[in-house]
Amino acid sequence: MRRKFAVQLYTLRKECEQDFPATLRTLGEMGWAGVETAGLHGHSAEEIAGVLEESGLKTAGMHVSVEQLRSNARHVMAEARILGTNRLICPSVPHEWRNEEGYVRLREELNAAAAEADVEGFTVSFHNHAFEFDTNVDGLDALSYLIEPSANNAVLAEIDVYWLTKAGYEPAAFIERYGGRMPTMHLKDMTGDERRTYAEIGNGIIDFEPLLLWGELNGVEWYVVEQDLCEGKALDSVRISLGNLHALSDRLQARHP
Repeated sequence: MRRKFAVQLYTLRKECEQDFPATLRTLGEMGWAGVETAGLHGHSAEEIAGVLEESGLKTAGMHVSVEQLRSNARHVMAEARILGTNRLICPSVPHEWRNEEGYVRLREELNAAAAEADVEGFTVSFHNHAFEFDTNVDGLDALSYLIEPSANNAVLAEIDVYWLTKAGYEPAAFIERYGGRMPTMHLKDMTGDERRTYAEIGNGIIDFEPLLLWGELNGVEWYVVEQDLCEGKALDSVRISLGNLHALSDRLQARHP
């Protein structure tokens, strides 16, 4: 399981902007197995692929906007191929689409992108926040509509367990429907105080044990840690999260060899 822990680089956006290669090398030295990209900060895919290989890191996936997926798909897939991933993930919903008509359009656009990507061996997933639950489409909340596990929907899930919790859902129960349809899962913890804000994995109130156990049985390839805001240094936060995840995975594997 240790070889499935990746960090979403949005967490380290300031560090990546200042020195992307050095940040990747630091993550490799920490013991991370992979990264999920959120842009290349002016570097070429070839350069970053070289740094990843040097650092012992793999690419868990790429966060790519729906606009990029539809207007620049060939370039996106070429970059993904160089970086060694076949997982393309839409990270959010454009603000102007956060209504019933917009979610219908988004599902159509993501399915069109998925059809084009499938020919080249890529998949398209959607990463959620909490606001999708504010809108209903065809009798479903907008998130369930977008990632509906049906034959006519190719959009896979990248469930963010913090945002599910924020919306009032129990993550372990919510993800049950998505076995085999969630190659990447976003792990993010929540403080237990009245702020209910971001915390390092293991330092908050979310129970990750059932999520990891479910993931191991249902096709999760990468557990991707993201912390939108860190109270201290972001590199310190991801170091704490990885240490706690390693300890948890070791306990789970001792109990479930």
